Amino acid sequence: MIPLSSYLILAAVLFAISIAGIFINRKNIIVLLMCVELMLLAVNINFVAFSHFLGDISGQIFVFFILTVAAAEAAIGLAILVVLFRTRSTINVNDLNSLKG
Repeated sequence: MIPLSSYLILAAVLFAISIAGIFINRKNIIVLLMCVELMLLAVNINFVAFSHFLGDISGQIFVFFILTVAAAEAAIGLAILVVLFRTRSTINVNDLNSLKG
């Protein structure tokens, strides 16, 4: 049986990689969306690990809600990305200055 600390270390490494990805690459929107999804994956691993080791199913049920929100976030994010690419012909974050006053 794999100990709980292994799952927590894996989730911490995934979360740290996603934070590093956000801070290192701030130019590409696709990479930023993937880093946010990786953060949600790390949180889901924690929920499932604690749910399994505590014998409670509520953490696993909560993961289904998080996955639903993550799928909706990915679909909306990609739709916004397609619209931005059609209007601006770029997905570079630095070139998207339409919200500046």
